[in-house]
Amino acid sequence: MSGAAISKEKAEPNLTPLLDIVFQLITFFMLVINFANDNYDQRINLPDAGSARPVEDDSRIAQDRLVLNVDSEGRMLKGDRILGIDEAAQAIRHEADLVKLGLRTSGVKFDSAVDTLPTTIILRADKETTFGAVLGIIKACQSQGFRKFALKAMIRS
Repeated sequence: MSGAAISKEKAEPNLTPLLDIVFQLITFFMLVINFANDNYDQRINLPDAGSARPVEDDSRIAQDRLVLNVDSEGRMLKGDRILGIDEAAQAIRHEADLVKLGLRTSGVKFDSAVDTLPTTIILRADKETTFGAVLGIIKACQSQGFRKFALKAMIRS
């Protein structure tokens, strides 16, 4: 009986499963952060604006938006590709088709002749981009049914 009370064995927790979970969570969050930043091309130098304000962070708007990056020469940037006017119009048409397909699969009746697409276009144009180039991208979007636009600028401090 005295042997049981004097036992010197100690129980230590196994931390290996806990460390595995922590590393998996770190990896997951690193991937999510990288995907969220893919839309914002660092090659674009946004114009300065004293009255710029952030786009509303409504969850509906955040899910239903399309970010377009336009460089200083008026070309659209999509990932590593630089798209000319015709290629940009095709890319915008493709995005509109994807939005329309998503609306149809969710059961929303959509008539291209009457209805407008619910997607908000976030336009990030370089400060050296001409107004004509920006207007060309906006017109290409409008011809596909996009009607909501937000222009990005840097807040002047």
